[in-house]
Amino acid sequence: MTRSEELFERARAVIPGGVNSPVRAFGAVGGVPVFMAAGEGASIEDADGRRFVDYVQSWGALLFGHAHPDIVRAAADMAAQGTSFGAPTEAEVRLAEEIVAAVPSLDMVRLTSSGTEAAMSAVRLARAFTGRPRVVKFAGCYHGHADSLLAEAGSGLATFGIPASPGITDGAARDTLVLPYNEPGAVAEAFEAAGDQIAAVIVEPVAANMGVIPPEAGFLETLRGITSEHGALLLFDEVITGFRLARGGAQALYGVTPDLTLLGKVMGGGFPCAAYGGSAEIMGRVAPAGDVYQAGTLSGNPVAVAAGLTALGLIRGRDPYPALEKTATALVEGITDALTSAGVPHTINRVESLFSVFFTDTTIRGFEDVRGADHERYARFFHALLKRGIYLPPSGYEAWFLSTAHGDAEIERTVEAVREAATAIG
Repeated sequence: MTRSEELFERARAVIPGGVNSPVRAFGAVGGVPVFMAAGEGASIEDADGRRFVDYVQSWGALLFGHAHPDIVRAAADMAAQGTSFGAPTEAEVRLAEEIVAAVPSLDMVRLTSSGTEAAMSAVRLARAFTGRPRVVKFAGCYHGHADSLLAEAGSGLATFGIPASPGITDGAARDTLVLPYNEPGAVAEAFEAAGDQIAAVIVEPVAANMGVIPPEAGFLETLRGITSEHGALLLFDEVITGFRLARGGAQALYGVTPDLTLLGKVMGGGFPCAAYGGSAEIMGRVAPAGDVYQAGTLSGNPVAVAAGLTALGLIRGRDPYPALEKTATALVEGITDALTSAGVPHTINRVESLFSVFFTDTTIRGFEDVRGADHERYARFFHALLKRGIYLPPSGYEAWFLSTAHGDAEIERTVEAVREAATAIG
């Protein structure tokens, strides 16, 4: 029995399913989840001492790789002064200033501890600001596990084939309208039918929880136009894309300005830290300035804030995006060549350093296309790569993530492993 097998057996006795987040359970790929013990740069080490090139990178949070020394030092120094105060600190003001300076749509932000909190709070704020009850989301987009946003969601729900979680009331579900991603006509029809009831449209500007799906030309612009015309708010969930695609996020990349933005992952430097924000007018409704309540004991936690400040400072000082783009291009070209040479049907969607491999020869532009891909082949591919020291997301519904620590050696090793795996999986 491996150490991971032993730990998983113990975990299942005290943790539902043996994991604290469902996609970690390897439900989509089979087998025992790998328990991790350490990470450094582009690599991760499991409880049995095996090292892997890591393309999960804490689900995108680690733009600079595992245990970046500057981020570790900042967190450790802060922890030595105090791990939590439940009171304001100068550092959280500085982090808010850094975020506002970077992201085009933001005048003000409120820090939270998770993307789920940010999404839940932003939707509540949108409903209060507009005085309307309904929210439009898109099939396959995941915005955390708040009740009203779980219908036809991506990430773990897609992985496990759960269309909507039990325990959600009919009322919560009734106020959520689910539409197909990249279909602006469906959005127009929804607003024609119920525009005076729709408070907000929430969208991942680049879908990354059903695998990576770029917005088609005009899709985001149409959302901006329709919401403005009907007095609804446009919410960009940039928990994944924020600070990963560009310093200003997907909204800077595509030139579309939302009313509210959700942030997380990269902005915490690997610690639990997230935010939502928008114009001063809208954010002025948030308590204690206004009447829309949201709170959190660990919001703006000083250790997480120190790590986040350091990560955002590295982004501002180093501009990592051209190098990440170069690395992603080389890796995707190598994977494409390896799979094509082996006659394996595939489609790779990529936006900057964010990409996914789908085992299908059809274009992937929405949730139904992803469902139609060969996920059994992805499972074989996953284990073939794992055997060769490459750690991928354990689901074909997830994105692959690069860090600045991935270099030529990691790319060459990965492409060679893909060549071997492509033959093995047929």
